[in-house]
Amino acid sequence: MLTIRREEPDDAEAIAGVHIRSWQAGYAGLMPDEVLRRLNVRAWAQRRQDLGTADPEHPFTTLITEVDGVVTGFTTFGPYRNNQDRADLDPTYGEIVTMYVEPARWGTGTGRALLGAAREALAERGWAEYRLWVLAGNDRARRFYERAGLSPDGEESTYTVPLSGGRDPVRLAELRYTARLDG
Repeated sequence: MLTIRREEPDDAEAIAGVHIRSWQAGYAGLMPDEVLRRLNVRAWAQRRQDLGTADPEHPFTTLITEVDGVVTGFTTFGPYRNNQDRADLDPTYGEIVTMYVEPARWGTGTGRALLGAAREALAERGWAEYRLWVLAGNDRARRFYERAGLSPDGEESTYTVPLSGGRDPVRLAELRYTARLDG
């Protein structure tokens, strides 16, 4: 049975594992293989702990899904980040910053449940509209969000992926999606 709850500090490693496996499956062919191979669960877990998203006073909230006590997905949301900068928040809009599901759980309703819980929490905080960013080449995610009622609003950005050895980074196009929460 799928349950949804708020992130706790001890969840960082499990969330990082889902995050990395989702990147490796979902971004294969979009990001260089070397980038996906070098992802490190401990480093990503430490980054989560350093960001402090499990703290109830943090401006962003992370909800996780579990099946039989195993983390199967997560979403992080809060106020909109101008220029995707966590230090420059726009309280006018809500934003889903991340949403990832264990690849083995794709197509099971886990993502829909997470999105629904995030939308409900964003609406409870008083936002009438929310936004999110998705890689332009991530057709699976784009279809998912479009089926859920989001649509591109014309804003674009570039996600920069650093490469080792002093090589120029890879730049990936991102599209901003938007939807109303009050309608």
